[in-house]
Amino acid sequence: MSLESKSSVAKFPVTIRLPVMPKLYDPGPERKLRDLVSIATKTLLRSHKLMTMLQSIREHYPDLAVIVADDSKEPLKINNNHVTTKYVLWVDDDFLFNDKTKIEVLVDVLEKTELDMFKLFLEHSENGGCLHWRSGSFRPLDGFPSCMVTSGAVSFFLAHTERLQRVGFDPRLQRVAHSEFFIDGLGSLLVGSRSNVTVGHQPHSPVADPELTALEKSYNAYWTNTKAQV
Repeated sequence: MSLESKSSVAKFPVTIRLPVMPKLYDPGPERKLRDLVSIATKTLLRSHKLMTMLQSIREHYPDLAVIVADDSKEPLKINNNHVTTKYVLWVDDDFLFNDKTKIEVLVDVLEKTELDMFKLFLEHSENGGCLHWRSGSFRPLDGFPSCMVTSGAVSFFLAHTERLQRVGFDPRLQRVAHSEFFIDGLGSLLVGSRSNVTVGHQPHSPVADPELTALEKSYNAYWTNTKAQV
């Protein structure tokens, strides 16, 4: 818009902004957990670990959808649909759900706060590797004194599906990109933690089956990114 006189022109910039349309999720008439949360995991050459983890999920959450991305040469034929629920729980294929894995507790907090995701803690198990990453937090979460505000998570977190997708994983990192995801999300993801909601971890004990031993050895070769994969 502008106004003109004999020798002058006054211009007034006008900016028209359309509101961002929210993405809606159907929680179902009873708002059951199965209508709010899907579980997602990826696996490679470790079907024996995956099946043990899936069995533990079914023992505690028999009706939750589990979505598996299998990068093996002969992938398992397990549900590979896209996540359509409001929240997604990301897990590694060698975790173990137990009585302290209370997904519904974290859903309740996400529903009542502005958090984007919640990190869960890994329990220490014998010969289980590096399972506790507690590098600190910023402050208690308002209204939930047992929860803390932090900035990153280990490989076990519950998140708003849409907000997780806004950050996304860097496609140039073809093997391992977990820490990089949270670096990309700094400043945009609000992360909470609660130490009394945990998940177990399968031990790294040697297996007697020679075939499984060979698979584990092959898997370990893919654990880190190399210059060729970046």
